[in-house]
Formats: sequence, C-alpha cells, structure tokens
Amino acid sequence: MPGNGKLAYWHHVPVSRCSLIGCLQASGVSPWDDLAHIFTGDNMEAYRANKSWKEPWLYRQEFFLDPDHRKHYLLETNGITSKADIFFNGWQIANKEFQSGSYGGHAYDITPMASDINALLIRVHPTDYNHDLAQGFNDWNPAPPDHGSGVWRDVNVKQTGPAALGPLSVTTEFKTSGTLARVSVRALARNLEKHTIEVLPMASVFRSGSESSTTEGISQVGTSSIHVDQERPSRNTTTGKKNGPSARETSSRTISLAPFASKELQIDLDIPFTEADIWWPRQWGAQPLFAAHLSVSVENITSDRRNSTFGFRKVTSRLNNYNDRVFEVNGFPFQVIGAGYAPDIFLRWDSSRFTSIAEYVLDIGLNTIRLEGNMEHPELYDICDRLGIMILPGWECCDKWEAWSYTEEEGLSDSLWGPNDYITANASMRHEAEMMQTHPAVLGFLIGSDLWPNERATSIYLDALYDCHWETPILAAASKRGHPRGLDPSGLKMEGPYSWVPPNYWYENRLGAAFGFGSELGSGVGTPELQSLSQFLDWPGINDLWRRPSKDLYHMSPADSFSSRKIYNKALWRRFGAPRGLSEYLLSAQMMDYEATRAQFEAYSSNWSAKRPATGLIYWLLNSAWPSLHWELVDYYLHPAGSYFGAKTGNRFEHVAYDYVHKEVSIINRSANKQGSRILELDVIDLHGNRVLKRTVQLFTTPNSSRRLFKIKELKHIRDMVLLRLVLKNGSDNKLLSRNVYWLSNKSDKLIWHRSNWYFTPVEKYADYTALNGILPANVSISAAMDRANMRRVTVTLENLSPFPAVFIRLSLVQQSKNEIPGQLKWAHVTPLKWSDNYVTLWPHEKMVLYADVMKELQDANAVLVHGKNVHEIEIPIE
Repeated sequence: MPGNGKLAYWHHVPVSRCSLIGCLQASGVSPWDDLAHIFTGDNMEAYRANKSWKEPWLYRQEFFLDPDHRKHYLLETNGITSKADIFFNGWQIANKEFQSGSYGGHAYDITPMASDINALLIRVHPTDYNHDLAQGFNDWNPAPPDHGSGVWRDVNVKQTGPAALGPLSVTTEFKTSGTLARVSVRALARNLEKHTIEVLPMASVFRSGSESSTTEGISQVGTSSIHVDQERPSRNTTTGKKNGPSARETSSRTISLAPFASKELQIDLDIPFTEADIWWPRQWGAQPLFAAHLSVSVENITSDRRNSTFGFRKVTSRLNNYNDRVFEVNGFPFQVIGAGYAPDIFLRWDSSRFTSIAEYVLDIGLNTIRLEGNMEHPELYDICDRLGIMILPGWECCDKWEAWSYTEEEGLSDSLWGPNDYITANASMRHEAEMMQTHPAVLGFLIGSDLWPNERATSIYLDALYDCHWETPILAAASKRGHPRGLDPSGLKMEGPYSWVPPNYWYENRLGAAFGFGSELGSGVGTPELQSLSQFLDWPGINDLWRRPSKDLYHMSPADSFSSRKIYNKALWRRFGAPRGLSEYLLSAQMMDYEATRAQFEAYSSNWSAKRPATGLIYWLLNSAWPSLHWELVDYYLHPAGSYFGAKTGNRFEHVAYDYVHKEVSIINRSANKQGSRILELDVIDLHGNRVLKRTVQLFTTPNSSRRLFKIKELKHIRDMVLLRLVLKNGSDNKLLSRNVYWLSNKSDKLIWHRSNWYFTPVEKYADYTALNGILPANVSISAAMDRANMRRVTVTLENLSPFPAVFIRLSLVQQSKNEIPGQLKWAHVTPLKWSDNYVTLWPHEKMVLYADVMKELQDANAVLVHGKNVHEIEIPIE
C-alpha cells in the first residue's frame, strides 16, 4: 500500500533495465559497486553462495495518477526474470505462474484499483535455468550469481480512454519499379468498458522525422480502406493449435466493440513510392524509415494511439539443391556475414554502448548479428534499423527452452515442459513478435537453436508469429538435426568448430568449412591486449597465460571443453615457438587471432558463388557479456585487437583473398552495384626482403559475387617462410580497394579430420612460423598528428626505411592512465575507435598512412603505442 514508512531500509535504484546485481551496482551497494574487483580473477565466485539469490526480492514504486470515470490505466510488463507476483495498491493482479518467463509481457487493467497515490510491488522469484523460460548465457561465461533475476525490462503504466490499442504491426506491398506502395497498419482494439462502444480508427503514414496531419483512415500522402477482424480473444489467451487466417470484412468507419471484446483493426494506405524509398542493408544502400500512426476515438475524443517506424524491405529465404538456407533481401541473394551478440552479464542496457558495438559491426564489414535468446530492448532494433544491420533473433539452446523428450543435454530430463510452460512460451513469443514486427532490420526468427521445438510448441510459436503478421522467414532451428512438421528443414548447420583450427580448415569440404550456412562457428579466438587484460586479471593471472598454457582460466568458459587455452596455446607454441615473455606471447596471439578470423570470413566470402555456395555464417561471438579471453571480435572494454582486424580485412566489400588449401587467389565483390575493371598486384618476398614473385593482373568484377582467379604455383616450391601481399585497385583511377598480407610457410597445418568432435578438429602437423623470431629489427619512421579539421581523428604515418619487411605492426591510441599505480600500466586505451587498418606489415621502403577515428569526443589521446614482430615497442607522442 502507499505510504509505507519503512522505505528507508530499501535499496534506492536510480536506473532500470538491469538484473538484481546490475541494479545493486547502480545504487552503490557493496561489493557490486566495485565491478573492477568483482571481475578480477575469480572474485565473483565468493558471492555466488549468498542465500539471498535463492530468495524472492521485492521491487516497489510509488507514483501519482489522476483517475476519473473517463480514464483507464493499464500496467504493462515486458518480461521479468524469471517470474513474479505483482501487487497494486495491495491487490494482487498477477501470480508467478502467469507472469513468468524473461519475455512474458502482459497488460493488466488496474483502473478499478487506481487512486491518486499508488504503490506497485513486484515480488521477483529466483531463476533456475533448467526449470524457467529465462534468458541465460549457457557456456558463454560464468553464470551471474543472481541468474539474471529481476525486473530487467521497463514496467509501464499507460493511460487510455474506453478503448485501448495493442502494439502496432505494419506490412508493406511494393514493387521496385512501382509508383505506389500499400501499407497496412494494424492493431488490436480492446473495449475496457462494461458496455458496447463505437470506435473511430484513424491512421497516417509519412517519412520518419517529417510532419503530417492525420485524417480518418487517410494518410496525408495516400488513400485508405478500413478492415476489421471478427471479435477474438485478447492476446494473452493460449491456443494449442494453429488457426487459419482470420476472416475479414469491410467495415464502416465507425466500429462497434462489445463489452470487454477485442477486434483487430486494419487500415490500408496507398502512398506514393519510388525506388529511393526502399530500405537496404548498409552494404547495399540507404535506410529510409517511415512512421505509422494509428489512433482510435470514442465520442470524438482520442482514446488511444500507437506509433511505430518501419521500412520498405522484403526478406525471403529458400533451400537450395544442397538443403542449405539462402536468404534474399529485396530480391537479391544475401550472403549473411554475421556474429553472435552477447548482452551485459548483469543485463545493464546502455544505448550508447550498443551503438558503439553496432558501429564496430559495420566497420568490421559484418551485415548481421544473431541474438540467441537475448532479445534486449526495443532501442537495439531502432539502432539497427537506422544503421542498416540485419538481426537474426531466436530462442536459446541447452536449458529449459530446449527441454524436449529428445534432448541429450544433461540436467534437463526432469525439466520437460509442462502445461504452464506452453502458456509462458505463448506470451513470450507474442510479446517479442509484437516488439520486432515493424523493424526492417529483422531477417527472420529461429524458434529453436541446437534443437527444434516439439509439435505443440511449434504450433504455439507459429500462431503467435502469424497473428502478429510476421513477414520474414521462420526457421525451425540453427542446426540440421531435425525439424517439426509445420516447418521445412532449417538449412543451417551447426557442426563447429568453437575452438582453434588452422586457416586451411575453412577451405576444406567438411564440417564447418566454407559451404552452406554455419549458424555459429569460429576458431574461439579473441585475446585482449595488455591494457584490457590488466582490468580483469592481476599480474600473476596475466603471466599464467604464457607460463601455464594448459591452466583452466575463470575468464574462459565454465564448460570443460572451453575452460582453458590449451588447444590454442599448443598451436601457438608449435607454430610461433615458445614465447620468451608476456609481450612476445601477446603479439603472437594477435597474429594467431588475426590469421584465424581473416581465413574464416575470406573462405565463406570466396565461396559465395561456388557450386555449393557458402550462403552465410555467424561468427561465435561478436562480443562478450563480461571480460573474456576468447570468443570475441571486440573485447569487453570495446578495444579492437587482432581478431577484429583479421575479420575487418577479410570482410572488405571488394577484396582479394588467398586459399590456403588450393594456393589460389579469389576476387570478392560484396557490393550491390560496383563493377568494372580492376587491377590486382601480387608480391611475394622472403623475410630478407628478396623478391620471390611479382605479378600484375587486369581483371573484371561483378556485384554480389566471388570468383576464383588463378593458382600461385610458385608457392609449392618455397624453402622457408615468405610473405604474400595482394593489392586490389580500381582500374579507372588506381584507387586502393584492398590490401592483404599473408605469412606463409613451406610446412602446412595438417588436420586429423577423422578425430573431429563437435567443437574442434585436432592438428597433426603445424605450420612453422618460427623464422619470424629471427628476422632483423626494422627501422620504421613513425609520426602521429591530430587532424585539425577533424578533432576526433589521429593520423599516423609509417615508413619502413629497411630493405626487409616490418612485420605485423600494432598501433594503439592511448591516454595517460587515470588510475596509475606504481608497477601498473602507464597507458589506457582510447575506446571506442575505428582504425582504417591495423596490425599491418610493410614491404621494404613502403610508406602507409593510417588514421584512427574516435567515436566519442576525443579523450585526451596522448600517444600512439607501436610494436611489431620486428619493430621495437615505442611511444609516439601526438603532435
């Protein structure tokens, strides 16, 4: 009830959108106010046994309302992990059986209980991943001690009149060459009164950011018609079977709603349209967005309104002759080049942080992110709509979400779905579909991950999606292990790897190699640089990376298969030699990471036009939920390192790549319309700078394609190590399009394919790059200057003055550490930022100009740290 005098003993939380621990951290509660301490080593384990995580927690808020007989109030939840009892002014309006699931969103009519001063109390129950339909992290990282429990999404109070509208859905019909487009705006209208009411729907559509007057069912720029569904239950009703499309009938402009009844309203608007209005993924075009508005009036007074942005885009998919999934966007075959996204371990949402991650996605050259059971907040979809990044959301694996009779996952045999789980799944699917439906960035939805849902769950999922007028492909799973009767095979493979494999793995024709659609796979790389490592490891922990190469590490994975860097380090020792210190280990690790991600992305892009094409891949992972030693293209502190720049190089939109197996060069064109003559310059030198091979080739490129060009037969006869440089230029103006340097050995990695398992393929013999340890130190001239015309840009000029190469030069933009402690690091990384290139190798006497663009206001950058395989560490002050 309002006015409880004991609130001084409660934690006062200044933010929402976080789990229990995230909110305690924001409110300054010890020890969670010091996440640097929590994240260091295994300190978090000391707090896992706290009994409070196994008990309910109470959330309470008082607020004012102005009730009268014309107003109605709806309390809207958007998901509470994992379940909650809800009380309003002392009345219980929901129990934990109904308000359950991380994504179970509901609307509760609180009008009869509303007063001037109101109190909302939510009792959150602890989460059990094996028994609750909650979002978790599986083996990505240690589970948070609170298991994500809490009111992690907003709870809203909405005021309406006698009629309330549910979430808006928007569907479009258009032709590229057309002059008109059909926009259908829909929402469920609900009568909140005890008597019949007459409602008048009104809609408008216009370009997002512009103004438009609204008329009855008519856009300022189009004509309209109104349709209405027959009466049907509210959206929270669970159905066990799939229904066909609802019968529709033309309605008069005023629509009658019986007491407490609901009807779906649909208004069709025909608006002027040109090809410039089409929404495209960023690599192919612009992202024009439009706004749709729908309102209902009762007795000439607006009762409720809904707004949403949308875009004109069409996504379809099919299975090719190999049963591999192929997506198309706006009629063009779309090779998915993506990575898996991870939310914050304590579910703290930060729009600015996600925008930085999204900018990194584009800088790397990715076009898609996958959300496996971590659907985040509406702003994520808004940001991706605006930036042109496709999203592939879906449910997660390996816990309650996949507790089927045919699961082989340990601990789930006694957690099979019961009647209430299907009700929760229905509410979850409907809520998420309603949140995502209007967003042009959504590529499809995966209703399963490692496994497909059973027939009953499939029917519920499909009903929910179809009722929300879902327009993009619905896939049964992220694997080919099975599918329900109601859907085709997924066409996505899940054959690994997840741990380190050599570059030639990707050019073979088995398991996770570059053919078909790999839904989650990678070499398990992502080693942070020293400045990042020092934020979550003490010095003994950092030195364990190279002194104890087989040790289990807390910042790897809780799963035994990924608990150490043993597989990775064995390869590093054998390929680059035993490191003589931490600095040498970390630089070799960055070379390993760069080489691994580049090869994976290049192989898939090179085989886009192959006989059995590589139709897509999701790299595992894009980022980590907390500080991690693997599975990331950008680290937790938003610093890009070797894995990032290997991927960035391999994903250039126009590119030339080297096939490690066939010793062949391919040209890649990921654009939608760039074509014409190109120049390929090929150079091979040894580590002394002696030329082994030089070739210039004139060629022609076509959009959205790949093509094998020729073999480099001379590489079969190299005696030791060489460097291969591939440079692609525009034929008309000599503009540089791609520059790519490989280090190659006369000894190749040899895989033991018959001993492969689900997460890696062992290696029998390793490539030998130890000659790099004896290369002479290079004399490189380096300068760094602030761009006076763009104060967020630092320009770095490198010139190799030596007659031999300068190998793998790393550049780090840094500022003076604010927390410098004796014996600790002097410098801290400036992040987030985008380098034009990094970890570069210079030919003898080659000059290169690179730049770093800081995404936020320049953070007092003081210097650029430079270090390479044969370039001594040096600090270059910024002029």
